[in-house]
Amino acid sequence: MKTKFLPIIILLIGCSNTHKEYTIQEFMDITSFGGSSFSHDEKSILIRSNESGVYNAYEIDLKTYNLKQLTFSDSNSISPISYFPNDKRFLFRSDQGGNEILHIYLNNLDGSTVDLTPGVKSRSLFLNWANDKKSFFFTSNKRNPKYMDLYEMDIDSFKSKLIFKNDDALNIGDISKNKRYLALSKTYTRDNSDLYIYNFDNQNLKKFLFEETDVNHSPAGFSLDSKILYYVTDLDSEFRYLKKYNIETGKVELVQKENWDIVANYFSESGKYRITTINKDSQTEIKILNTINGKYLKLPKMPSGNISSINMSKSESLMSFYHGGAQSPGDLYYYKIGSRKPSRLTSSMNPLIDQKHLGKAKIVRFNSLDGLEIPAIYYKPPQANRNNKVPALVKVHGGPGGQARVGYRASTQFLVNNGYAVLDINNRGSSGYGKTFQTLDDQAHGKGDLDDCVAAIDWLKNQNHIDGENIGILGGSYGGYMVMAAMAFRPDAFDVGVNIFGVTNWVRTLKSIPPWWEAARESLYKELGNPFTQEDYLYSISPLFHAENIKKPVLILQGANDPRVLQVESDEMVDAIKKQNVPVEYVVFPDEGHGFSKKKNQITSNETILTFLDKYLK
Repeated sequence: MKTKFLPIIILLIGCSNTHKEYTIQEFMDITSFGGSSFSHDEKSILIRSNESGVYNAYEIDLKTYNLKQLTFSDSNSISPISYFPNDKRFLFRSDQGGNEILHIYLNNLDGSTVDLTPGVKSRSLFLNWANDKKSFFFTSNKRNPKYMDLYEMDIDSFKSKLIFKNDDALNIGDISKNKRYLALSKTYTRDNSDLYIYNFDNQNLKKFLFEETDVNHSPAGFSLDSKILYYVTDLDSEFRYLKKYNIETGKVELVQKENWDIVANYFSESGKYRITTINKDSQTEIKILNTINGKYLKLPKMPSGNISSINMSKSESLMSFYHGGAQSPGDLYYYKIGSRKPSRLTSSMNPLIDQKHLGKAKIVRFNSLDGLEIPAIYYKPPQANRNNKVPALVKVHGGPGGQARVGYRASTQFLVNNGYAVLDINNRGSSGYGKTFQTLDDQAHGKGDLDDCVAAIDWLKNQNHIDGENIGILGGSYGGYMVMAAMAFRPDAFDVGVNIFGVTNWVRTLKSIPPWWEAARESLYKELGNPFTQEDYLYSISPLFHAENIKKPVLILQGANDPRVLQVESDEMVDAIKKQNVPVEYVVFPDEGHGFSKKKNQITSNETILTFLDKYLK
């Protein structure tokens, strides 16, 4: 009997260990959700979802958990902002083909929509509702393309009025509950900003906190009584912490300090809860303080992953949040405060995909060429081992000043599942690791930051499951620049490069930044260089002008409507590579901007990347 069944047992064991590779269509059958707004009666939540192939507004019934589609765009992505305070009309934002000229729209109860902020070149962003719920505040550059002014819109007449003219290119923060104060900041560099308070009663704009240089201050909301302004600062610290400023007395007090950056602070409706978001080693940590008893609210126990995007209902008895991890997309949960268990409202993962065939995220660190410690997130293919070595990719985030973070990325898991190890690095200049680390690449791009990418190769080669002869580099936006810098300035380091709408000509990019970036212009020039006074330097770090060095295959992906990295950047880079008789492939999406939001284009881009890598790296 034992002999008879032995082959079957062996067969079953073999099947259980077999790795399954999924198609990009199966990965794209994963639905992405985001946002949350409780209705006035707290019976439903408004969210966005790309279930239809394009982001649209959806409503979840909190009694039945049914999901209902509310908008039906098949072209431009729609992101709901908020229900109205006393009925189920809602606001949403949308642009045109990814051009980032966002408008605020009204969605009526009958499904009809109205553009509340029209204008071909006018960009408008929702700020918040007025305390009396009879109006809302928004910023817009309709008066001057360079300046985001503050407006108030009445929700009976839908007429808006200009309440703060922003000719100093300040960053508009928060408005107090009594409508008396406006918090603003002025950005000079990534490590130097000032804080201001504008008094609507006497029209006085006052700067406070007069530290000289290298200190960042950002407003973080007013107290319920409008007497206190909370703000985050890195004064005498590598990381940002929370303080409060008494507007009447001028007294400053420490509120909360962590070992990492505090990146957000906000209150529930009556101020009962203060919610703090902390960027802890590329992951999100949430703390909720009960301001009445001074105790922190115990969050529900969840599987591995992070809780994020906490939203409190008006009654402060209900909470919504997202939870996800490296192997699972973020899903929306609904929680009655004080109850034992939250309710899961969405199911984003394709049930055909088994998490055991995806890569786990491991936070690692390695030394760069100059000895600087570089943090990174490593995704090892489950099928990889010393007997089955796999090729690898160094992935570089966007920015400059962005951060690789632990979380689900379909594009990353698609590559990992199909046999590519991915090291998602936080090279010098990345945020989240202290202000000194973040400024190490100022006017030194394509140098130390590129050395960090090259040093990552050695770390990968030291892993016994990596095929050290086949290592590529991949990135988007600033990460795409790093790809092309690697191809042009370290032509022997990587075997292939995948450039996703990356900068290749810094002179043109910095001269053509969108006009509404005026508030950040000085900071960009300080970090990258002034295109009007430092052309020679910017030419020296721009891969386009060093294309004669490129010798390894390159894939370039671009959105035709990209307002940040113009299509001409990629057009010229492709032509320059072709002149070197180096393999180059190029895909342009006519209906995308700086990022590919439509499922059909995500499928095409990811399939193209995998096919390219299989051809040149595997």
